[in-house]
Amino acid sequence: MDKPVIILGAKGIAHPALEIFNSNQVIVYGFLEEDESLHGTEINTISVLGHPEDDGFLKLIGKKTEAFVAVDDNKYRKFLVEMLNERRKVQPINAIHQSAYISTDAHLGHGNFLNAQVTIGAAAEIGHHCILNTGAIVDHKAKLGDFVQVGAGTIINAEVTVEEGAFIGSGVTIVSGLTIGKNARIGAGSVVISSVGANETVFGNPAAKVK
Repeated sequence: MDKPVIILGAKGIAHPALEIFNSNQVIVYGFLEEDESLHGTEINTISVLGHPEDDGFLKLIGKKTEAFVAVDDNKYRKFLVEMLNERRKVQPINAIHQSAYISTDAHLGHGNFLNAQVTIGAAAEIGHHCILNTGAIVDHKAKLGDFVQVGAGTIINAEVTVEEGAFIGSGVTIVSGLTIGKNARIGAGSVVISSVGANETVFGNPAAKVK
C-alpha cells in the first residue's frame, strides 16, 4: 500500500489496528476521535489529531491517505462508513494482520478488521466492515454478512451463515450449517447447536435464548 492510513477512532480496536498496519509496514498518519479529551494524545507515538468529522483532516482521505474505521459500536461505525462514502467517495480499507490466514478462494469485502491468527477457510465469504478478533476461525463455505463482530478464539464451522450486525462473543463454537440471524447476540463461551433468530440473544452450553 503506497498511501498512509488515517484511523477513525482511537479506542477499542484502534490500537490493535495500528499494530496490524505496523505489521504490514503501512504508515499510519494519525487517529481521528470524537472524544475531545484524547485530542493531542498519542497511541504508540501516533497522534490523535482531531475529530472524525473535521474537514481539515477528512480532505486528505482519498487524495493523500486511505482510511480505516476502528470503532466497535456498529451504529457509529456505520455512520462513519457512510460519511466516508458520501463526503470522500471512498471505502475504508481492510486491516489484516500479517499472521492471519485467508484461503485463496475466500471472498473478503472492504473495511474489515482481521487480527492475529484469524483463519478464513476455503470458499468462505466475509462481508464488509466485520471485526474478527484474535484467533477467530471461519471455516469453509461459511458466510458472514456486513458489520458482524466475532470474539477472540471463536469457531464458526463450515457452511454457517451469520447475518448482518450479529455479535458473537469470545470462545463461541457454532456447529456446521446453522444460521445466526440479523443483529443476534451470542454470549461468550456458548456452544450453539441450533439456529438463532434475528435480534435474539443466546447464551450457554448448549446455547439457550435469553429473555
